[in-house]
Amino acid sequence: MIKELVKDEAVLSQRCAKATPEDAGIAQDLIDTVLTLEDGACLAANQIGVTKAVVAYLDDDREPHVMYNPRLMLGLGAGKTIEGCLTRDEPSKVTRYSKIKVSYDELVDGAFKARKRDYTGWTAQMIQHMIDHCNGKLV
Repeated sequence: MIKELVKDEAVLSQRCAKATPEDAGIAQDLIDTVLTLEDGACLAANQIGVTKAVVAYLDDDREPHVMYNPRLMLGLGAGKTIEGCLTRDEPSKVTRYSKIKVSYDELVDGAFKARKRDYTGWTAQMIQHMIDHCNGKLV
């Protein structure tokens, strides 16, 4: 279901609770919503008003990917950048890594499977942004 974006800092600044396999509906809402946003590439659940650690992003082909409970394990190549956000009015100056290693859960046949993966470039930047959302960090 397509959801309205939340701009309430009280919601966005809350640390998200750990997701469970029962949160698959949240993931679908994130996918449905991000696909409707012309300038959107990624969303975290708190951006649609749900404080659970679920995120979705679109790859270069606009195919959706979901991560449950993402956690940054390693970052290399730190640099400053200016970043916009769908739920914040002003861009922010942030430090982002050009290469990251992330651990997360993936929903497979109704159960979580632990995954670890390396990301670079734009995808790495989006994932770091969403992890910040999950941690209640206002960018």
